Amino acid sequence: MPALDWQGVLTGQPLQWILSGFLTTLWVTLAGIIIASVFAILFLLLRLAGGKTGHAIVSIWVSVFRNTPLLVQLLFWYFAAWNGLPVAFRDVINADHAWSILPGDVWWFTPEFLCSAWGLGVFTSAFLIEEIESGLHAVSSGQRQAALAQGFSAWRLFRYILLPQGLANAWQPVVGQYLNLMKLSSLASGIGFAELTYQVRQIESYNAHALEAFTVGTVLYLLTGIALGLVLVKLGPSTQKGRQRRVNA
Repeated sequence: MPALDWQGVLTGQPLQWILSGFLTTLWVTLAGIIIASVFAILFLLLRLAGGKTGHAIVSIWVSVFRNTPLLVQLLFWYFAAWNGLPVAFRDVINADHAWSILPGDVWWFTPEFLCSAWGLGVFTSAFLIEEIESGLHAVSSGQRQAALAQGFSAWRLFRYILLPQGLANAWQPVVGQYLNLMKLSSLASGIGFAELTYQVRQIESYNAHALEAFTVGTVLYLLTGIALGLVLVKLGPSTQKGRQRRVNA
């Protein structure tokens, strides 16, 4: 068995490829989380206040994006949906813009980045809707009725009563979905296995073994997942019981 060549993968061009892919994943994850969260909140509000029509629209959204494999969705957005956009719009995105470079030399205003973030966002939103709605069901009907009796609109009821408590009740599953999005972003960044194979061949062409490259990448993702999980749990909303314990203390 050949000796591991750590020096070959921790220096020079191979290291730059690893870090570039890692930073791209972080930025895609952040964009995907924002998109997923916005969609989840909007569709939850539509399900609560949109009557039968709104409920049906949300149910279709959840069903389509939960039951379609992610890779199929990514390929659809990247090849079919992208090619269906107006040529002038695609030309603007494909053009070079100085403001489209994120820290780490990551280009975000590109078809690959935008389709990846969008695809991950809509895919994850379908799961977030179900997770947060399960938390909403834990909010007592008495609180709902009291808010409505005080003249709360559907939006104010959702914004000030249901959403904060629903997030508090379902925050752990929500964090799990965000972390899963981060893991899936490595697939999205490559848009399939062909890109991954190409990168590995580039690393090997510089006399650095692929095993070392994958080991370094795995450690980076593992540490990032742990750190991201701790931060999200720390920043998440507290449950009513948790707040009551602190008040009593």
